[in-house]
Order: sequence, then C-alpha cells, then structure tokens
Amino acid sequence: MACTGPKVLVPIADGTEPIEAIITIDVLRRSGADVTVATVGKQLLAEAMIGIKIIADALVSDVANNVFHLIVLPGGLPGVDNLRDCGGLESLVKKHAADGRLYEAACAAPAAVLGPWGLLTGLKATGYPSFMEKLAAYADAVESRVQVDGRLVTCGGPGTSMEFAIALLEQLYGKQKARQIAGPLVMRSNHGAEYTFTELNPTKWTFDHPPKVLVPIANGTEEMEAVMIIDFLRRAEVNVTVASVEDKLDIVASHRVKLQADLLLDEAAKQSYDLIVLPGGSGGAQAFANSETLVSLLQKQRESNKYYGAICASPALVLEPHGLLKGKKATAFPGLSNKLSEQGEVEKRVVVDGNLITSRGPGTALEFALTIVEKLFGRESGLELAKSMGFTSH
Repeated sequence: MACTGPKVLVPIADGTEPIEAIITIDVLRRSGADVTVATVGKQLLAEAMIGIKIIADALVSDVANNVFHLIVLPGGLPGVDNLRDCGGLESLVKKHAADGRLYEAACAAPAAVLGPWGLLTGLKATGYPSFMEKLAAYADAVESRVQVDGRLVTCGGPGTSMEFAIALLEQLYGKQKARQIAGPLVMRSNHGAEYTFTELNPTKWTFDHPPKVLVPIANGTEEMEAVMIIDFLRRAEVNVTVASVEDKLDIVASHRVKLQADLLLDEAAKQSYDLIVLPGGSGGAQAFANSETLVSLLQKQRESNKYYGAICASPALVLEPHGLLKGKKATAFPGLSNKLSEQGEVEKRVVVDGNLITSRGPGTALEFALTIVEKLFGRESGLELAKSMGFTSH
C-alpha cells in the first residue's frame, strides 16, 4: 500500500552517523511519513560510521527533481563532508529552502553542511560541541539539545536524536501527533540527566581479553535498538559482530530500514562470545525465537554463566519461552511485559540481574547500551561515552 503521508528525504553517505539517520527514519515512518533514504554515492550501500552498513532506497540523483515536505541531514564524519560536496544535493536543498519548506540537520551537519551552503544566515542553531565555534561563523550558535527556529530544527549529537525526531514530528503534524508517536517509544522524561539502572544480585563482569559481543539481526528487527546498541558498544571499543539470522546478509528491519550484517549467524556461531545482546521488534524477536542456532547459543551462554541480554520484545518472545529468564528478574516492552513470569521489575527501564540485562524499548536503548558499557568497563567509561554522545549534558 502506497504511503500518502508527508514526503521526507533523509540523505546518507559513507561516514554518516547511523544513530542520527536511523532514529529519524524510524520515528518519521511510525508517523506515516513517506520517507526516502537516498545516498549521495554511486551505489545504494552506504558504510556509515562504526562499520554499520545501511542500504538506501535510492540515489540522490534519482530524486533530485522530487518535491519534499521535509529534508533531514544526519551528521557524522566524514559523512557531512560527503553530503556537503554533493552538488545535486546542494541544489535540491537550496531550492527546497527557497520554497519555504522544512529543513533540519543534526550534530556536525549544521556547521559543516548548511552553514557553507548559506542556509543558516540569521537563524539560531545548535550542533555537536566541537563544531560550535565553526557554527558561530554561519548562525546564532546556541548551546541546546534541540533548537527550533522557524522552519529549521538542529540538534547536538547522537544522544539527542530521539528528542530531535519528536521535534520534527511537531513541525510536520503538531504536538498532539508527536506525543502520540512518542508514547510507545518509552522515552525518558529527564533528558540530559545521568543514566541509571536497577541491579539485582550484583556481579562483576570480568574478562581476560577485549570483550566480544554478538548482536543478531533479522527481518523485523527494531532498527533503532539494533543500531544504538552496535554504535555505542563499538564506540567503547567492544568487538561487536552483527549476524543475520536470515539466509542472507541483508535484512529489512521493522520500519523498512535495510541493514547489512557482517556475517550469517551460522558462521558467527563458530565463535564464542562474552555477551549476546538481542534487539527487539516483534518480527525480529520471533525470528530469533525460531532460530535453533541462536537459542542454542543463548542456552550455552546461560549454562556457562556468561552474559546475555535483550530489549523490547525479545525478553518476552525469546528469553521467556525458552526458559532463559528462569530465576531472573527482567523487564520488556510495556505491551508484552505481562508475558514475563516474574513481574517484580517490569516497570524499570533497565534491569541487570547477575549475568542478564534487559530493557524496555527504543527510548531506553541508549541507557541499555550505556549500562552494558558500564558493566564491561566501569561507571566512568559509561558516563564519559554518554557525555561524548550528547546523551548526558556536560
């Protein structure tokens, strides 16, 4: 069925910050917006930052003559340079802005793309902290998590991406629709505060080598959760393997974002992992639950007292039915948490019970990832990553 909502363009490039791109695409598609993901390269596959591979819907050159209600530029290096240097994109965005339409940018993109294109003159804007001085040459630079000035919305970094996406919904539809979409995301109310979690049966997670983590993905996986987990763990210098549970590397996630895994699960299963983390999404979680290979890996993980975790639908649809929550307290997506046999902690955002970690949904995914970083490397490492990504205010 064709999408009839507002038409949105999200250009991506090699080096794009994947959290900023994926959250924008996912949240806008939840609203019914007709989102086109277009790469400035000559092929649909873009190798985003941190080795995350995104497959676009089109090339920018394919949509150069299209009219959009909204254009959103994600940040990331060298992604912003690749966006800025694309002549076709520059012409498209300049005409779009001249026609009085909405244009937005995240992180480094205000200073590195919109500024040089002359699209910030006389406007208030924010951006990634290390780009604020450059931004001040083009705009009235404001230190803010999300800044709205007329038709322009800007934000400070990956850790503000969900707030940014909700601000875009307000621009397109108004506050009521934005609140309607935000509710099921389980966003936190205290943006900028330090992350917290609930811990039971405290256990020090120890390793005698750099930790190896497996993140499976499948058709129907919640793309925001997968990408936030992979991105933050790789930034913490964790060795993350992204494995497809399908019979090919490319998967179509729950809101039609196409991602490419590093390996097929059968190949990935030949190695051992210190931690296995399952993103949510009901379709993806069902695929995980049906994978004998993955369930066997998780059962061995539990039996050997190694670490495992899940977010959103996966605690309820994967871990619970296979006995992987027995004797453990956990949380899950609000609409599925009634499936957990132990209800004691289901209202908590992130729960660690010994060697198990669980969480609720897209709006808790960064807290989930930061808690994993803390369990691997200590509180200071988690806090430092949170600050560097703009999740926690300095």
